[in-house]
Amino acid sequence: MKPLPFPLSLAFSALLLLLLPGPARGLEPTKKDLAYGTERPDIQALDVYLAESEKPVPAMIYIHGGGWRAGSKDRIPGILAQGVEAGRFSVVSVEYRFTDVAVHPAQVNDCLRAVQFVRRHAGEWNIDPVRIGVTGGSAGAHLSLWVALHDDVADPDADDPVKRQSSRVACAVGFAGPTDWSLLAEIEHRHPAYRQLLGYEPGTPAEDMDADRKRGVSPISYVSPDDPPILLVHGDADDIVPIEHARRLDARLDEAGVISDLHIVEGGKHNVAGAGGEDVAEKVNAFLKTHLEVGD
Repeated sequence: MKPLPFPLSLAFSALLLLLLPGPARGLEPTKKDLAYGTERPDIQALDVYLAESEKPVPAMIYIHGGGWRAGSKDRIPGILAQGVEAGRFSVVSVEYRFTDVAVHPAQVNDCLRAVQFVRRHAGEWNIDPVRIGVTGGSAGAHLSLWVALHDDVADPDADDPVKRQSSRVACAVGFAGPTDWSLLAEIEHRHPAYRQLLGYEPGTPAEDMDADRKRGVSPISYVSPDDPPILLVHGDADDIVPIEHARRLDARLDEAGVISDLHIVEGGKHNVAGAGGEDVAEKVNAFLKTHLEVGD
């Protein structure tokens, strides 16, 4: 596969550092490069940032962006680092296979297993296994929402103790994430990563892409009434991931009776979290306080 054009790759991974920047972004992980996967344990690894608390705390699983072929788990957004330092929740930052290694569903399978891995080690890490949320921006938002909306993949009869764990989460926060690949036929999507995620060459006409594969990669396909609360943050001037992705998912969640909140950043482009400033930070903190029961 061809590498992404530099400006587009840079734009797609911008949320890695722009998710609500704060002074605590340099926080060092408590545990680093723990292998959670079996196919490529050198890639399938995570970092753990443990909050200090006498009682088990919630955890936010962070999935970075980068067009599913760039970015890194090595730094977490400021709002997450600040939550760790305040003892409100712990954070787990996940690395996953990029599309130059394997195409969909490798990425979502990695993230599902990461959730199961965290739950398997929750007691050891002083994490409440019931209060686990997931968040990310751009490609990381897509993966977060896919995990949150997909059915539980737990296999109670599996020999692998990780596979016996639930993959369900308590809530999800997605920043500027693509949610519905059927929109490729309706709205211009200039970035090649949408097609590369499914193994297609950049520029492949949407009608030439397999309908089942487009449906399978789309978080919106998995909406059901038992889904967890969802917060969507999106800029109405985003030219990388059109805001229609967020609007359509929000409407589908409402139809299913799922708690959903769409926060639109007026004039916001793909770096909505940074552009949204304190308004977005307040929105996210309030959402986590309500649906993850994090402390003040």
